[in-house]
Amino acid sequence: MHPLSPALHGAKSLVVVIAGLSWSTLSRVGFGWFSVLVAVFVLGATVLSVVSWWNTGYHMVGRELRVHEGLLWRRTRAIPLERLQAVEVVRPLLAQLTGLAELRLEVVGGGKTEAPLAYLGVTEATALRQRLLAVAGHAPAPTAAPATAGTPPPPAPTGRRLHAVRNQDLLVSQLLTPQAFLLPFGLAFVVAQFVREGSWSFVAVASTLTAMAGVILQPIRRVLDDWSFRLDRDGDVLRVHNGLLETRVQTVPLHRVQTVGVTWPLLWRVKGWLRLRLEVAGYSAAEPDDRNRPDRLLPVGDAGTGGLVVAEVLPGVRLNELPTTPPPARARWLRPLSRARVGAGLHEQVFAARAGLLTRHVTLVPYARIQSVRVTRGPAQRLLRLATVHADTAGGAGAAAVDRDLAEAWALAAELTTRAQAARHPGPGR
Repeated sequence: MHPLSPALHGAKSLVVVIAGLSWSTLSRVGFGWFSVLVAVFVLGATVLSVVSWWNTGYHMVGRELRVHEGLLWRRTRAIPLERLQAVEVVRPLLAQLTGLAELRLEVVGGGKTEAPLAYLGVTEATALRQRLLAVAGHAPAPTAAPATAGTPPPPAPTGRRLHAVRNQDLLVSQLLTPQAFLLPFGLAFVVAQFVREGSWSFVAVASTLTAMAGVILQPIRRVLDDWSFRLDRDGDVLRVHNGLLETRVQTVPLHRVQTVGVTWPLLWRVKGWLRLRLEVAGYSAAEPDDRNRPDRLLPVGDAGTGGLVVAEVLPGVRLNELPTTPPPARARWLRPLSRARVGAGLHEQVFAARAGLLTRHVTLVPYARIQSVRVTRGPAQRLLRLATVHADTAGGAGAAAVDRDLAEAWALAAELTTRAQAARHPGPGR
């Protein structure tokens, strides 16, 4: 790793230590002893970071990336690159200030990020990402000419720009969320309560501010995460650039995409906006923090832009021409309000399922990505002769045609199975 890696790890430890000691410790022991405690903990964390850095390294052997770490207990992780799903270059704020980056790998079946390499120089991280993707994609890795002293390395290819989201649209989209839209009303209600009661205690005000911060945290985080969002296509991979305080460059091979999700939030429909998400095998569903998922395809955009992006990811699919039909009329006993908004259909290239009453969703599953097909029936569905057909993918979510007529459900399951097999094993001439 880069020689500055221990300094960055130590800086993160400093924040954790100060937060762990808390202000109550400061009030009990005084500023002098508090400073000594912080210095001791930071020194210990820095020593551990240096030892970890000295004993951590990586190299490629054939089609494997091997990461070595540990002093007393040595550990070597071998990552087969044919299982590679996505590669991203992440630059937290401190890494941006020092010219470093972190490389994160996502593989099939991984419950979390595999072998995060922190930290590397930006040039080294970019070159390693390109080499890993080249090996994973069964393509020869690019051979770079050795750089002479004082000569900067050539810039990495950026590919073809698909779309760049305006930051103004990103801000407006987050103002049109329930949290931000209802916040002024909630604040006015709280202030009115304070005025009526005539009490402005510190605890009451602090509790109110804490609750407000919790409400608006998610929209603020989305703005920071998706700031300067750009989507490029470089051959058979998608490259996503986003982030303000922490910049990310995520690379996802197109043949690894499992599903594409389209969402129309209620307040966004006033402006005709939508959001696009990807599902990548073994990664999106397993990662608890959505900021770490390589699933961003379009944080906000109009219908025309959404259609163009979907056509790039799923060639031949037109977003505004998806054939879907609702469940039979007797399904209204199970979905009295949303039956008309639920539907499913078979496109030439994908299986489409839509749902949602206030916030509408459409999930697109390419037939080649279907791993299994299930037909389920609950007690109420058995009384009404209904069933739900699930198209499962390696990513875990898939799509479902809910509350279909029983005969239609079995026919749909058989057709999905046939199309999935044909897509994975096309015959001659296909």
